[in-house]
Order: sequence, then C-alpha cells, then structure tokens
Amino acid sequence: MRSTSSPFTDLSQVKGPLYASADRITQRTSVLHRTRVSGHHAADVIADLAARATGQPIGAAVDIGCGRGTTTCLLARRLPQWNITAVDLSAALLAVARSRSAGAALSAVRADFHHLPFASASCNLAVAAFCLYHSPDPGQVITEITRCLKPGGTFITAVKSAESYRELDHIMARSGLDPAALERPSLYQTAHSGNIEQITAASLTVKQVFKETHQFRFPALADVAEYLATSPKYELPPSVTGQTDSLAAALRRRLPDTPVTATSVVTYLTAIREASP
Repeated sequence: MRSTSSPFTDLSQVKGPLYASADRITQRTSVLHRTRVSGHHAADVIADLAARATGQPIGAAVDIGCGRGTTTCLLARRLPQWNITAVDLSAALLAVARSRSAGAALSAVRADFHHLPFASASCNLAVAAFCLYHSPDPGQVITEITRCLKPGGTFITAVKSAESYRELDHIMARSGLDPAALERPSLYQTAHSGNIEQITAASLTVKQVFKETHQFRFPALADVAEYLATSPKYELPPSVTGQTDSLAAALRRRLPDTPVTATSVVTYLTAIREASP
C-alpha cells in the first residue's frame, strides 16, 4: 500500500535518513542554486525583511529550522549587535551551521520546534524558513513561536507552493521509475503558499505577504537526477534510490536527454505579536 502521508512529517525519517548528515541538503541546495534562472536567494530576502522589520540596534533572534545556517549567518551580518540563536533538530546540520558562522557570535540549540527551549516573551525576532512543512500541525509550531515572542516581536516565514517542482513528478511518471509519481502528496502539504497566511493569522497579526516564482533550468537529465536523488517523495527501485549516477543513467535510457524546467512559488510572510492591551 502506498503512503498518503508526506515523508517530511514522518518523524522517523526526519530524525533519521533525511537529516542524519548534511549531505542530502548540501547536494539539494547546490543543484538548485546552480540551476535557478529566476527568483532571489531566499536567505537574502529574509535577512532584508528582518533588518527592515526590527528597526532596533540590539535584540534577540532565533532562526528555527536553521538547516545549514545560511539564513542564520546572513542575519548575524545584517544584525551584528543582536543575539542570534540557530535552532534545529539535526545535530549534523547544527554542526555545519556553526562551522559556517565565520566567527559570528551565534548560539546553537538542538530542539524540536513544537517545544522551544526559550522563555516566554524572550525573543524580538523569530524566523522559520522552509521548515514548517515538517510538522503535521504547523499551527502548533506557530503558537509555540508566538509564546516566545515579545509583544511587538516579529515572525518571518518562507514556504513553497504545494505544487513546487511538479514538472519533476511528470519526469518520474513518464520514465516509469515511479509510475505513481503524479499521485503522491506534496512534500509541502501541511504548510505551503496556499495556507500559510491563514495558519499564521490564528496566532499573530499578519503584516505582509508576497510571492515570488522561482524557475530552475536543468541542462540535462544528469542535473535532474542530482536533485531527484535528494528527494524522499518517490518510490524508486533500490538500484537507483539516492544514487545520482545510477538514476541519471536510468533516466537517459527512458527519456530524451534534453533540458528540463521546473518552478516553485515561494511565499514570504511577516507577522507580529500584538502588544497586550
């Protein structure tokens, strides 16, 4: 029986193979950055939003679901007098975030974002970029973030559209490597461009929402395979699962080796915790 749930909300995968090392995320990020032909670097956008929203020389910020620390490091550069804390469930990713901090005064905390280890009303800024879809109930995560924010504190999130990279589902289905690829639930089904404003508004006052289309042009099937090898979405033969070269060879045997374009809509949202009356 095929699962109707997302691997991104499967705690055994999140704690296990998805983030046990930084390799998968490093490869995934590398190929997306290399093939992106439109759309701004999300970490730059988030850092700009944070700098404009905070408007104060000192404060406390948390980067929740920090991953490899790209956004965390940019926040540290844009807010040099702030106390910046990187938060992630993966010890491996936190280690990479620390190593990339380049001397910035960053703290790193391993924690589940459903239960953040911060005092109530202790943070001026909370960022949660491309991580809320790892919760089966992202509203619970935002409620917990709200608890940690000071009155007047700012929350910034970035999510992808549920249909992101849909073109790659068609590739997998046409190749026959995963005939059911088009039927699989989105990896981003719990928190995405279509529902993030409603989810956030249950806890915070939404101030700004905007969307940007990112387009990626993969020059050849080898580049497609480099990305697809990092995706837990598909059910593939064991011989090609997670194996970039084997997957590329299998795709070339089944499909014309021509450029492939894929798209993703990224939604940025800024909200605040209202001051108590």
